[in-house]
Amino acid sequence: MDRIPILQLGSVLIVSVQGDLADSVAVALRHDVGEQVSSGGIHGVILDVSGVMIVDSYLGHVLTEIAADCSLLGASTVVAGIRPAVAITLVELGLRLDGARVARSLEAALALFGGTSHSSPAPAAGTGP
Repeated sequence: MDRIPILQLGSVLIVSVQGDLADSVAVALRHDVGEQVSSGGIHGVILDVSGVMIVDSYLGHVLTEIAADCSLLGASTVVAGIRPAVAITLVELGLRLDGARVARSLEAALALFGGTSHSSPAPAAGTGP
């Protein structure tokens, strides 16, 4: 069975969901995230869904269940990179990401957990070296 890789960065797990997920992979992901959060030391989970173009009712439920699981286990969840079509589908299905915050990008999600951007601000127009 395929698994979604889970990256640990300090006390934060980063889960990058790319493309469509088979139901068995989604179930395994929920289990894997729960196991890692419950093992201790994890205070936050970022679900990066920027690679998901469409979501069906099952995947929508799994995402909401992962967020609820993490909350019950004492970890904050941020869902990052929701595309407009995915947001519309979640609303139409009546699914809410209760207990989860949202961020426009992975970088913004990391900032919510105290991460910093490593990029320099763009110079003002007409300035330069």
